[in-house]
Amino acid sequence: MKMHSSIIISLFFMLSALSGSYGGNVLVVPADGSHWINMKVLIVELHSKGHNMTVIRRSTSWYIEEQSLYYTSVTVDTGEFEDDFMVRFLPRLLQNMREGRSFWNELTLVEEVYTRFGEIQKEVCNMTAKIFNNEILMKSLEDAKYDLVLTDPAFGGGVLLAHRLGLPLVLNARLTMYGEGHLVVAPSPLSYVPVIGLQLTDKMTFSQRVMNGVTYIMILYKNSKYFGFPYKEFSQKYLGADVDFFSLLQDADIWLMRNDFTFEFPRPTMPNIVYMGGFQCKPAKPLPDDLEKFLQSSGEHGVIIMSLGTLIAQLPQDVTQEIAAAFAQLPQNVIWRYTGSRPVTLGNNTLLVDWLPQNDLLGHPKTKVFVAHGGTNGVQEAIYHGVPILGIPLVFDQHDNLSRMQAKGTSKSVDISTLDRTVFLEALKEVLYNSSYRENMQRLSSLHRDQPMKPLDRAVFWIEFVMRNRGAPHLRTQSFRMSWIAYHSIDVILTLTVAVFIFVYFSMYVIRRFFRVLFKTKRKCE
Repeated sequence: MKMHSSIIISLFFMLSALSGSYGGNVLVVPADGSHWINMKVLIVELHSKGHNMTVIRRSTSWYIEEQSLYYTSVTVDTGEFEDDFMVRFLPRLLQNMREGRSFWNELTLVEEVYTRFGEIQKEVCNMTAKIFNNEILMKSLEDAKYDLVLTDPAFGGGVLLAHRLGLPLVLNARLTMYGEGHLVVAPSPLSYVPVIGLQLTDKMTFSQRVMNGVTYIMILYKNSKYFGFPYKEFSQKYLGADVDFFSLLQDADIWLMRNDFTFEFPRPTMPNIVYMGGFQCKPAKPLPDDLEKFLQSSGEHGVIIMSLGTLIAQLPQDVTQEIAAAFAQLPQNVIWRYTGSRPVTLGNNTLLVDWLPQNDLLGHPKTKVFVAHGGTNGVQEAIYHGVPILGIPLVFDQHDNLSRMQAKGTSKSVDISTLDRTVFLEALKEVLYNSSYRENMQRLSSLHRDQPMKPLDRAVFWIEFVMRNRGAPHLRTQSFRMSWIAYHSIDVILTLTVAVFIFVYFSMYVIRRFFRVLFKTKRKCE
């Protein structure tokens, strides 16, 4: 009996040791802002699985805390870093949108955005150079024996660091500095794959396909010029003249895509693309007592939630007055994340808050509509909980995100340039009282949830897969190493065309010679 007990105890300690030894070392190079919110979800989950997480952050980070229970941080002193660009830029963008969207004003604003974000990419390169030039830091990173680098390809520092350390690379991606992630890693026929920015679907007319192709070429040129060029220079300086940054990006072992085909239009993909759309979503938790009481007071009418994300906490005062006036005419209660001065038209049914538990509110049975700017995180949370959207798109990919949802019958958008209380109220009533919006969104929610495993579990599996196997090169295509001519088989087509031409020419020549000899013989016989 004693021996039996000792065997059980020994087995227990052996299993405990085995489970404890599985933890890997992950080096995380994140992007800040809203991108950090979803990267942190992965960090927390990996930490809960026993992995050691190290996060590289800049000293002037917005959201990435230096002290955390989930990771050890490495802080790089970046000196002065302009954080208020979007704060200054958004009012001008909104003014241009509301003044009729002058072509030249839009062109100027687009150029300013490209210039500023190009400067940010240069600052990322400067930060990476500080890491590379710090021999003590680089030695500590090498001695840490990391299993992989997890990074957001909106910026390229993590890609460069993974190559320098010789580590497998996993990307938490939707957008890269070259555009939408699929355009970098997967075949993207422009005949039915719309480019972000045009608000097109996968069913395009001839003129739309022309526009799609021309826009793709322009975006590729501008992104390469403003965003890709700093990394090209950096790679040649620090990694060698034969190292191409774009190839390093394409060579990532796994692309964790923050979308799926309840949101994305059907399109070609690749073996190393793992879809984890909605990975940050989870069942709603109980609300604080004051919020729960406010929701319950709405009765049968329910509640409208409004939030414009992390960058846009407030709109111009005249716009907020119109929105508040529209809300005041509805029987529903409204919870509005807003930090500006209180609108004078605000009704008794509207609660202004500095922060709101968005996922938990969207998952509450009283929530009827989500008024949102169209950020990817918010759209996916709305899909997960089956809540239709009234969109107010402003910048970046928000117009496209909402146009995709509108094409699926789950959303309606209002243009801020024409927004007033009448327009906003009519749009709200349509989404509230036209049952097709909710039915279509709940159908998407059902499709999204009907998966063999949760998106977050799938993402963690593939991260751990890369750890266990020291990469996933067997999933990477060789197409990236082919020239454009070879990739599209232009050389094969030309060779076959010439061969057919030679064969036809030779056959015609032989036939002509045959008939000439035949006729010549016939004349002699006559």
